[in-house]
Amino acid sequence: MQEGNKILSNKFGYRKMATPSTLCCAVLLFLFPLQFMATTTPSCPGDCEPTDADDNDRFHFAQNLEFLEAEFFLYGALGKGLDAFEPEFAKGGPPPIGGRRANLDYLTRRIIEEFGYQEIGHNREIVRRTGGIPRPLIDISSQSFAKLFDKAVGHNLDPPFDPYEDPIKYMLAVYAIPYVGLNGYVGTTPCLKNFASKQLVAGLLGVESGQDAATREWLYAKGDEKVEPYDITVVEFTNMISGLRNELGKCGIKDEGLIVPKELGAENRTTSNVLSADSNSLSYPRTPQEILRIVYSTGDEHRPGGFFPKGANGRIAREYLYNDQLRGL
Repeated sequence: MQEGNKILSNKFGYRKMATPSTLCCAVLLFLFPLQFMATTTPSCPGDCEPTDADDNDRFHFAQNLEFLEAEFFLYGALGKGLDAFEPEFAKGGPPPIGGRRANLDYLTRRIIEEFGYQEIGHNREIVRRTGGIPRPLIDISSQSFAKLFDKAVGHNLDPPFDPYEDPIKYMLAVYAIPYVGLNGYVGTTPCLKNFASKQLVAGLLGVESGQDAATREWLYAKGDEKVEPYDITVVEFTNMISGLRNELGKCGIKDEGLIVPKELGAENRTTSNVLSADSNSLSYPRTPQEILRIVYSTGDEHRPGGFFPKGANGRIAREYLYNDQLRGL
């Protein structure tokens, strides 16, 4: 049974029959696949289960993350966002808060610029195939990231964390974003109904995974460096961010920093963790509920905040807010 990030041994629990008949054997053989599927279902609370939605709803939910990534990457590398390239994709949604050009070296800027252009393509394809959603209000200000990093380390950093200040801080901020989108695509793939939808999510997932891998490798190379002016290393920051996301997601360990205990490393043989994956080196899935808890930074899919101060858009995200409002919360 899957629990957190470990595969736990679990007996199927068949009762032995003293003198099984041919008919009983046939019944057991028929039921075995169903029993196997039941016993391998992830052991999570009910609010960690996949959301009931159609394929377009799922892509509309994912587009919230694609908007966030596009704005943060484009502003960080070029000092201008999606509206400077494809303003119609926003569908009348408000411009992001606080985006600005980061103080990056040449190599890092080229990487992030490429990421930004990739996110334009992702939004284009989602809009082309599903019609898309209005861009939600997105907060990528230094203050937004400062609150996130304060929460991750457990106290207020002095001075406040500013992702636009230098390459290491910016890449740590990048670490906090694409991986969550990757989890979302892994989680939504089994729920998709149409071949074309599965084909699209495979293409999106491939690039999101590549972005996360490039980011983690960049940070891994600088793992022991202290992040100025804090007495915290790059590796320590990644462990804290991953720990916070696990806490906010509320569905076990699905996030790991760059260095882990050997029992969490690949095949339990290494402490290096350039790629975050489960005990069989498979990417972790997350549901829309988990993702909202994380990107809202509230641990509650009904209570917006963080990168989406007024909530994410699309039917899946808005229904959580709508239901919340009905209860008067």
